[in-house]
Amino acid sequence: METLLNQRVFSIKTLVEGENKIMKNIAVIGSGLQAKRRIPIIKESKNTNLKIVTAENIYKAEVLAKKFDCEAAAGWKDVVQRDDIDIVLVLTPPNSHAEISINAMNSGKHVLCEKPLCRTIDEADQMLKASKLNNKILKCGFNHRHHPAVKEAKRLLDKGLIGNPLFGRCNYGICGRPEYETEWRANPDLAAGGQFLEQGIHAIDLFRWFMGEIVEVSSMNSIQYFKNQPMEDNGMAIFRMKSGATASVHASLTHWKNLFNFEVYGEDGYLQVNGLGSSYGTEKLIFGKRDFDAPFNYHVTEYRGGDISWKEEWDEFIKSIDENREPLGNGDDGLASLKVALASYEAEKKGKVIKI
Repeated sequence: METLLNQRVFSIKTLVEGENKIMKNIAVIGSGLQAKRRIPIIKESKNTNLKIVTAENIYKAEVLAKKFDCEAAAGWKDVVQRDDIDIVLVLTPPNSHAEISINAMNSGKHVLCEKPLCRTIDEADQMLKASKLNNKILKCGFNHRHHPAVKEAKRLLDKGLIGNPLFGRCNYGICGRPEYETEWRANPDLAAGGQFLEQGIHAIDLFRWFMGEIVEVSSMNSIQYFKNQPMEDNGMAIFRMKSGATASVHASLTHWKNLFNFEVYGEDGYLQVNGLGSSYGTEKLIFGKRDFDAPFNYHVTEYRGGDISWKEEWDEFIKSIDENREPLGNGDDGLASLKVALASYEAEKKGKVIKI
């Protein structure tokens, strides 16, 4: 009887300790669009507790805090040092990504930092150094890896169903807005780059994930319509992978409708992801096989409903912390994609192919 009682007490104690271990307090730094996307996911999670939201302007933080029942604050320096915070989300413009992330990791916090990871290679190196020195996870916000069509395409590729990749294409466009020219995204003191880096870096990350490291880049970018600001509204690049495969990217603010199209063609077939849901249209995966003799034949899968990529990315991040492992789309991926994007700008400036 005593043995059973002791076992029961031990089991209850273990359960409570386990629950305490996985419940994590979250600080969200930034109260813009990304905060509005990510905070509902945090609130829905069983393992995370939204503790505080901050902004430069306390009013913006208070609006979100009231809606999501948490604390509000202006600034971030005191928040990232708090003992009751386990994870910091850095959802500010890129000019502050490195400083906030490094301070958070030096204070013992895991960090999810929005893409692009930062503005320079040196900043990224310092972020990775802080992650390793403090044994804290640094994740870059690459939610596109978690779209169901993209995940299934990667699974089919890894199974060898299209053979070795030969080339890829990605067109990623939105309809720009008149007020864009006054936003932080058009301010070179705050942003890391223009539209090519802002959306194109997602394509860069996906091509690295699907096709391997990029070793050469040639690029052209320009300001074609939104001329009252200094950042490119259109950017195009061609990449060569270490394998010899090639890929192209076009990121645009002048597409006049939202578009996402990602394609990889291999020796034995092809994969196409069209749409991201919502204003980008129904998310679809098209899978076709090479066949020289039969009629054209391909399989289409539609993924309807809301955008689940944000939740899937968050769940993966939390799981990586619990399992003490690198997350999908980690700091190294953020650095590698940033190198490619910055090399693309160098290629445009110098008018030649840049080796990475």
